[in-house]
Amino acid sequence: MKKKNLCKTLVKTMCIVLGILILALLAYIVYLYASYYRIEDNQELVVEAPVDDITTGAAAVLATDTEYSAVTYNIGFGAYLPDYSFFMDGGTSSWAESPETVQYAINGAGELVKSLDPDFALIQEIDLDATRSYHTDEYEMLRNILPEYTTVFAQNYDSAFLFYPFTQPHGSSRAGLGLFSKYPVSSALRRSFPISTSFSKFFDLDRCYSVSRIPVDNGKELVIFNLHMSAYGNSDEIRKGQIEMLCNDMAKEYEAGNYVLCGGDFNHDLKASEEDAENCESWAFPFPRTELPEHFAFCLDLLSSEEQAALWNSARNADMEYVPGVTYTVTLDGFIISDNIECLSYENVNTGYSYSDHDPVKVEFVLK
Repeated sequence: MKKKNLCKTLVKTMCIVLGILILALLAYIVYLYASYYRIEDNQELVVEAPVDDITTGAAAVLATDTEYSAVTYNIGFGAYLPDYSFFMDGGTSSWAESPETVQYAINGAGELVKSLDPDFALIQEIDLDATRSYHTDEYEMLRNILPEYTTVFAQNYDSAFLFYPFTQPHGSSRAGLGLFSKYPVSSALRRSFPISTSFSKFFDLDRCYSVSRIPVDNGKELVIFNLHMSAYGNSDEIRKGQIEMLCNDMAKEYEAGNYVLCGGDFNHDLKASEEDAENCESWAFPFPRTELPEHFAFCLDLLSSEEQAALWNSARNADMEYVPGVTYTVTLDGFIISDNIECLSYENVNTGYSYSDHDPVKVEFVLK
């Protein structure tokens, strides 16, 4: 009799615990959906003056037939030192190792950009306030490292608290991408990329690109697109939607007589052709060159085949620590230019992924 009562008690207790877990799960799903929102499209962005009033000797506007440079760099929210692996990529960690390593990585990345001395720096995966980076304001850190630059920040991620993985929940994140310009930016706009509408939207960034305008002395504008596209996996629809939207916006600017420079993390294998798709990782689909509008080209496509082959790959897979010759690497980062811009030089900077799972890409160019 006692055993029977004990069994009933155990079953009852297990049912209560299971019921509580189910209610908690349902409450969490309700919380995710209730707190989810997308930042509005066509949002005007704030153009922030340099931190220090430093006179660089640069003119107030750009000029034709003058050499300029730009760098694009995904800094990986300050987590991806060479020994770091990320849980969403098949690795182990969901946070940066410590607040100190975040400081080290962001300082290192910022000083690297400073040493390259670009006229324009396009930086992605900058955390403002995130569990994963110990609530470090990385944008403010970068502004202090690059105090002479006018800046534009476009937020693309403001997530609810993610209770996964259970051993170290990824938490909430507020992050985005920043443009750093040595020249005055007259205006800037945030465009919202089409993204997944399924449950997977809670695990991916609210993707966007910023459109910033820098006046040229001939009355035209250099229009800079700073982007971070989706890692698509199996969604051809999202991939096509994002590329179509971006291409339409770039084409409109060219038709208006402007110069277009588009850079960032394309999350596509930029060296591969569509014929190579079967040999590429599912998250690094070859960028379909045929979808680029007329008058536009990737800078690396303007290089010889030998120069392309010699380019350092701009990103590594974060499923494991970086081991040269073992870790999968791929070029995800780069620049598209309109044909009224001449590409003078192009380099994927090799740091051995010292401060991020990406390395910078630098282009030097003139406005025709």
